[in-house]
Amino acid sequence: MSFRGLRTSKFRHVFGTAMRKDSHYEGIRVTRNSWDSTFCAVNPKFLAIVTEAAGGGCFLVLPIEKAGRVPNNPPMVAGHRAAVLDIQWSPFDDTIIASCSEDMTIKVWVIPEKGLEESITEPEASLESVHQRRVGFIAWHPSAHNILMSAGSDNFVVIWNVGTEEPLSLIECHTDILWSCGWNYNGTRIVTTCKDKTLRVIDPRTGDVISERKKAHDGAKPQRAVYLKDGRVFTTGFSRMSERQYALWDDNNLSEPITLEEIDTSNGVIFPFYDPDNNMVYLGGKGDSNIRYYEVTEQSPYVHYIDRFDTSDPQRGLGFMPKRGVNALQNEIARFYKLHPNKCEPISFTVPRKSELFQEDLYPDTASQVPALSADEWIEGKNADPNLMSIRDEFASVLPAKPKLAGLKKPNALNRPKLAPSKPTSTNSVRDSAPPKPAPEPTPPPPKVERSPPARERERSPPREVHRGSGDRTSVAATAQKLQQQHNAYERQEVHAREEEKVEEGAGAKDPPPEPPKPEPEPEPEPAAHYARQRLYEDERARQQLYEEERIARARENARAQEKRRSRYDNPDLYQPRQQPAAPQPQIPPDFDFQELLEEVKGLRALVRQHERRIMNLEDALGIGD
Repeated sequence: MSFRGLRTSKFRHVFGTAMRKDSHYEGIRVTRNSWDSTFCAVNPKFLAIVTEAAGGGCFLVLPIEKAGRVPNNPPMVAGHRAAVLDIQWSPFDDTIIASCSEDMTIKVWVIPEKGLEESITEPEASLESVHQRRVGFIAWHPSAHNILMSAGSDNFVVIWNVGTEEPLSLIECHTDILWSCGWNYNGTRIVTTCKDKTLRVIDPRTGDVISERKKAHDGAKPQRAVYLKDGRVFTTGFSRMSERQYALWDDNNLSEPITLEEIDTSNGVIFPFYDPDNNMVYLGGKGDSNIRYYEVTEQSPYVHYIDRFDTSDPQRGLGFMPKRGVNALQNEIARFYKLHPNKCEPISFTVPRKSELFQEDLYPDTASQVPALSADEWIEGKNADPNLMSIRDEFASVLPAKPKLAGLKKPNALNRPKLAPSKPTSTNSVRDSAPPKPAPEPTPPPPKVERSPPARERERSPPREVHRGSGDRTSVAATAQKLQQQHNAYERQEVHAREEEKVEEGAGAKDPPPEPPKPEPEPEPEPAAHYARQRLYEDERARQQLYEEERIARARENARAQEKRRSRYDNPDLYQPRQQPAAPQPQIPPDFDFQELLEEVKGLRALVRQHERRIMNLEDALGIGD
């Protein structure tokens, strides 16, 4: 095996997974023919499998979505007089399939769009009277319409025009039975392997041998070859010691292989399956229970081993799904259909990604169903690469559309008007509709009244929700100190009220009022970032101190109330509800302006909200949030 180093590749982690049992095709009598073929062909619409039949050759065609158990006597394609050896779907029409047989003929069939409802015995085209022995391999031209190649045991390779059922060229350069044949990427050359152990690259129009290599693999067992997209040839075969090998060749110079590696020691013939979009080769041996996969690159050692998929059951054949039929929503890059003695099992190869979006790098444009050339144009000598299509177009109704970055005419969300520092904004809709008023001046603490309601009877509102927004750039230290003074005044009133309550009830001692916090000295001017952090720290400390004092006062009040209830429960004589003395009404000066006080409270409330928003903005900017 080649050394697996740390190299950059998006296919270093490819995982094969056998699909669930409900996606299997069961009840199929797969052929037991010993011919070295895959016996399976698949496209995005249909699955075709060569089956066991008595007295003739036939194969089964199933819609790809109808998984499950096949009926006992399903309709089949049965028009050959002998066993079917190979089947291939047309690359340009998912309803056209070609088959070759031991009866020395090639037949082309048209499958109904909804599948077979009854057996078909009459083909649309029959290619015969050229091969004198069984026809073992067929292959469609990758870019020209209705061009088909066949290879038989009579040592002939024939190029056919399926539309007119006429042979275009007859290649007679082989001296023994052919083992494989295949087109290059644009159909200008073909590669063949033969029982004489010779690897040949041939011009399909003239039949001239461009280059050849004798004993590409020294073993006497069958060899297989496939053309790569860049013009190189990938072959599999056996060594003189019956060790399975793979090799990479330059099609213009077959004197020495680019690389030659041993795989293992086994008897099964290895079938190479090539993915031209991702430049990956999958190797599945007949009778093996695994599928190996490699990535072919331009860097040494050129063929990089990735991993292998193992199962417990050996495979009788394999079908390779074109890239048009994979599930791009699950990052599937390849899918095989593995044949067992009585069923077909799909196997999916995926590249795991965290993102659920369409992965453009995994799905470059692939060959479409639109032929680049007609049969007449190819006969005249024209060449063209296959037409390509986007995989995203196949999933256009499911995948999210690409965002269009050009042509968006929307205002810049970051262009916000700068607010003047001396004009704070308000979130009150009523005040927003009114004409603006000047900022309220600092007010002294509220006048001391005779008695305020007890703290336990005064309704406490929950902490306000902090709103993010833009505010002025003035310091909030003065506002925090002002709020602290007001809070201390309220606490002194509550303490005075509790003392009066205890004097009336004759219980408890007076608690000393909490000391007001000492104001912090003004910091010296410092750099902007440090100064902003310092102000945030001071504001946060002042706010936490206010919350802490309020929590302590609430806890003390709860403790006193609980002690009072406990003393009443312990003394039955005192466990009688009594009327609380009516609290005297606070004396209000006759010239006191309630409207002005209400406006000042609203102004302070708006100012506090603005400073809270400013604190949150500064925290977000400095990244020192909670």
